[in-house]
Amino acid sequence: MRRFILTGAPGAGKTVLLRQLELDGFGVVEEAATDVIALEQARGVAEPWTRSSFIDLVVDLQRRRQSRAANAPDDIQFHDRSAVCTAALAIFLGHPASTALSHELQRIEREGIYQKRVFFIRTMGFIKPTEARRISFEDARRFEQVHEKTYRDRGFEIVPIGPGSVLDRAAAIRRAL
Repeated sequence: MRRFILTGAPGAGKTVLLRQLELDGFGVVEEAATDVIALEQARGVAEPWTRSSFIDLVVDLQRRRQSRAANAPDDIQFHDRSAVCTAALAIFLGHPASTALSHELQRIEREGIYQKRVFFIRTMGFIKPTEARRISFEDARRFEQVHEKTYRDRGFEIVPIGPGSVLDRAAAIRRAL
């Protein structure tokens, strides 16, 4: 099985692109941070990303989702983010790299979980705020730079997917496979 990561700045269109790839017949694995934020907000934590435990909650959910998907019959899977994204998020938020994050980064490297080509979904030029996405466009661009550097520093090849319609972006990914 080949597992590819879809990543990029918040609001770049990763989730809708993941839905299209799923409709195109590919296996997909959902992003974890947004779900962790939603659950923590439902529990009364207004800004869970400010807590040091946030990174470990994301790492744990990502690991469980990836492990559950490991036995799927898919030839190709697309993962909406990975622990490398979580490392970039920790850097961006100013959280230290936790032991759990360090172990997960070592595990995915040691086991060769993901292909070394990562699909980096570029911003559409704007951001639509949500309850879980409270980041300005300028900060999203800054996070995009941290994100890309984190992947490159870990030996990943960036495959940029530029702005466009979801169908055009999905076609660009299929061509790059």
